[in-house]
Amino acid sequence: MLVPAGLALVQIGPSFAAADEQPGRKAIDAIGVALLVVGPASLLLVRRWPYVPVVAATAAASLFIGLGYPFGPVFASVAAAFFAAVQLGRRRVVIGLAVVGAAGFLLAAALDPRRDRDLSLHVLLVLGWLTAVLAVAEIVRARREQIAERRRTEEAAREQRLADTRMRLAQELHDVLAHNISLVNVQASVALHLLEQQPDRAVDALANIKRASADALDELRAALDVLRDGESPRAPAPRLSELEGLIDGVRSGGVGVEVDADDVPSVLPGAVELAAYRIVQEALTNVTRHSNARSVAVRLAASDAELLVDVVDDGTAATPSVDDRGRGLIGMRERAASLGGTLTAGPTATGGFRVTAHLPLGTP
Repeated sequence: MLVPAGLALVQIGPSFAAADEQPGRKAIDAIGVALLVVGPASLLLVRRWPYVPVVAATAAASLFIGLGYPFGPVFASVAAAFFAAVQLGRRRVVIGLAVVGAAGFLLAAALDPRRDRDLSLHVLLVLGWLTAVLAVAEIVRARREQIAERRRTEEAAREQRLADTRMRLAQELHDVLAHNISLVNVQASVALHLLEQQPDRAVDALANIKRASADALDELRAALDVLRDGESPRAPAPRLSELEGLIDGVRSGGVGVEVDADDVPSVLPGAVELAAYRIVQEALTNVTRHSNARSVAVRLAASDAELLVDVVDDGTAATPSVDDRGRGLIGMRERAASLGGTLTAGPTATGGFRVTAHLPLGTP
């Protein structure tokens, strides 16, 4: 409402001043004032009917000049109407209307009963002004679209980063909680078995339960902090040097674990170490939950190109059912694939189960 009112004042007041400087033109009367108001008033309809102000303002300005009224700011509402229509995305139609409007203005100027020798200069100025307005409107529109597209791209990227973070967090939670809860379950069974006959040994099982449950709670709190506050995980990612603590928990449940990691260098890419650690962790979790194995062999070997992770047990090869019921094997394959590596899992010829991962040491 303020813009049309302001344009009306801009067109009416200075037009009277322009009339004083152009004594050969027709004096502004009631009809002239009405024509000066038509363009600004039509801008009230621009959002609902973008073409109406363009047609109304152009027709009013052409008629104003065609009737012999003085040249002046009558074209301000024309510029505003064209600019607004272009910003609303009606470029092609607006350009067509501009051509038609220019032709109408030329016709009105030709029929002007008070035209003089300088009329061509006025016409060229008006046409040049209209062309400049359209060009500026197009530049502004293109810039606004670029900004909007960049914002959409940034928002999509932000949402993708959040989705990736949630996926990694879910994967970490699955691996850590499944492992610790499995240990709690195994140790609880051991404690119940020993509680009456060998209470001293049951104390060790209960201590293992306390440690595993505390680790699970710490991981859960860290995950909740990330979800609630968007903070980075407080605890550092586990490394292969910490495998012994992981394996001790499995051994305490009665499963013998042999580790061969002599060929692994002390310094590896952090992403590779994390993936290898989690693959071993998930493989041992599946052993304790599903295979009824008595022994497990864990082998880590590094070459110039890749890190080999091999976990094989002597159980009942029941682990494949995990692929149907949970995300154990799926998560391990996703970790390997995220580094450009591969992971295979399946029963061995002797009835156990083997998980083998090849993790590239270079950039995937």
